[in-house]
Amino acid sequence: MDRRSLFIILIAICLLQGSLMAQTVSRAGTTSAPFLKIGVGARALAMGEAYVTQATDVTAIYWNPGAMGVINRNQFIFNHYEYVADLSFDFAGLVLQMPGVGIVGFQFTYLGAPDIERTTLNDQDGTGEMVSANFFSAGLSFGRSLTDRFSIGGTAKYVQENLWHSKATGIAFDIGVLYTTIFKNIHIGMSISNFGTSMSMNGRDLLIQHDIDPTAAGNNETINANLSTDSYPMPIFYRFGLSSNLGKDILGLQTHDLILAVDALHPNDNKEYVNVGTEYQYNKMIALRAGYRQLFLKDAEGGLTYGFGLHFNLRSFEINLDYAAVDFGRLDYVNKFSLIFSF
Repeated sequence: MDRRSLFIILIAICLLQGSLMAQTVSRAGTTSAPFLKIGVGARALAMGEAYVTQATDVTAIYWNPGAMGVINRNQFIFNHYEYVADLSFDFAGLVLQMPGVGIVGFQFTYLGAPDIERTTLNDQDGTGEMVSANFFSAGLSFGRSLTDRFSIGGTAKYVQENLWHSKATGIAFDIGVLYTTIFKNIHIGMSISNFGTSMSMNGRDLLIQHDIDPTAAGNNETINANLSTDSYPMPIFYRFGLSSNLGKDILGLQTHDLILAVDALHPNDNKEYVNVGTEYQYNKMIALRAGYRQLFLKDAEGGLTYGFGLHFNLRSFEINLDYAAVDFGRLDYVNKFSLIFSF
């Protein structure tokens, strides 16, 4: 590995260590745009989200843009699943080869909630007006291999939360690296996600009429005013991961892959925890996966995950169909599917 690659990795390690030392208490529920924490790709979810080193497909634009440099085909993914509490989640991503330049990627994320009827103090049974809420982000990614063993990438994205007639907007950035060691091809990966501006709600729902001095007679009781809302940072994630293919790189099996992966995570709105995952794959055709999310996190809502994957070769393109069952603690399991097209 050249000096430039080593320098970048050392900077990332220092940033991660400094952040881990800084946080001593949980800050759950103190960030905006929490939908940015919803993982994408059923393979990643089935492996317990221990994926910062395994995101060598189009899902790298979410998990680790530094892994984009090893993608060798154009790919497209579409995710749709019914999330908890009647929410619906959609994710679409596309990566395209740019020979001699690198890999460029596009992503769009959407989380929608069912409309609810508005109520007031005077109309507690409903006014007949429906209130909507939705959240989305759109991003542009770029990744490139600097050597045959080291790649780096980044993402810039626009984030928006909508609640009735009000909204909050922000800009966020991701950066990541992926390094494959000479020793047994062990993978080392690091990423920082959602580092950006704080967000606060603004809109005509915050417009009120206010009496500046209700004790004075004859003054204007209906002066227009705006409520001022606090701003909150986005959910920043620091990820550091290791993985190894025991089947191919340790045991020398050519048609059997047995991958073990572990990620250490530091979010800015919670305490640190660990994700672990494994995958057995036969002849690149069928895969069985399992993992566990949020190890060592007090009051964790994560847990056991499992799933499978099927790979189809159809002449000029390939299809990956993946399934995951994800434990959400008291909210039970959620079934998730994803499709990846390679062309």
